[in-house]
Amino acid sequence: MNFKRFFAVFKARNIEFFRDKSSLSWNLIFPILLLVGFSFIFSGDGQSVYKVGIVNHSEVDDIELINKYKSFKDVRFIDYINYDNIETAKNKLSHHTIDLVIEPTSSQFWVNNESTKSYLVEKIFSQQLTSYIRLETTGKKIRYVDWVLPGILGMNIMFSCLFGVGYVIVRYRKNSVLKRLKATPLSSFEFVSAQLLSRLFIVMCMSAVVYIGCNFLFDFFMLGRYFDLIIIGMLGAFSLLSLGLLVASRSKSEELIGGLLNLTSWPMMMLSGVWFSLEGAPSALKTFADFLPLTHLVAGAREIIIEGATLSDISYHVGSLMIMSILFLSLGSYFFSWNTDR
Repeated sequence: MNFKRFFAVFKARNIEFFRDKSSLSWNLIFPILLLVGFSFIFSGDGQSVYKVGIVNHSEVDDIELINKYKSFKDVRFIDYINYDNIETAKNKLSHHTIDLVIEPTSSQFWVNNESTKSYLVEKIFSQQLTSYIRLETTGKKIRYVDWVLPGILGMNIMFSCLFGVGYVIVRYRKNSVLKRLKATPLSSFEFVSAQLLSRLFIVMCMSAVVYIGCNFLFDFFMLGRYFDLIIIGMLGAFSLLSLGLLVASRSKSEELIGGLLNLTSWPMMMLSGVWFSLEGAPSALKTFADFLPLTHLVAGAREIIIEGATLSDISYHVGSLMIMSILFLSLGSYFFSWNTDR
């Protein structure tokens, strides 16, 4: 590893990006436009779907308790979400993420006095809750713009990483830049690592600028530590960079790589919890989403911001991103070619 050659490529890539004013402007303006748009579209409480948390549903064997659960679920047009931990459900309720928490095993239910939807759901279930103990919780409402923030930042990171590495490498290969670099003392490891770290530096800088700028406008909700948020952001970005390297490891066609990158990015954008929660979704869909790096980036960042989670609390997401990064990077390095006709 020659750090002089590495730094030369690293510096050249950064200069190339920052000199491209249109690309730089788009990376800054696009997420801001999305945040502004969604803050207006989803402001207020006009959504018609209510969410009720049911605690310890999977642990119930008693016939009487099973009938109690069924009596609640007979009410249609309400999303029922099962929770194993009462504290998790109450935390969701306090932040207006769900509208009511019911625990039939102890004959207790919780409402949020500051939520109009919680009040209405309690009225809907008034007959089923006559023999239950009523408990209350309060908390600051999490706006949709607060909830969607990690998703938009994660989506912006995803596109920057995939196209910033994948498309650029294919362009270099098509223009014979890689072929010329191969004739220099620069090794493939030095080139690839310089590309990845350069893009990681750019992505994190752009995300920080977007977050800080939008925070002045929206005063985002933040319970966790910014250090933990930066770490999960870097892990997610590096995993997506490695995936971009893998997709572009051998392709020479800009048209083909554009299709492959779109094929890679669109399932993540739709199924990684960017726009809507996957709670209550079919188990097969959630299992598939677990194999997408953007899922763990968005979920980990959202838990830090909204629930005040630490890195140890989101160790599953941290571990998943690290494993994916190692796997993508290993495969990308193995299949990487300086020049190919494929």
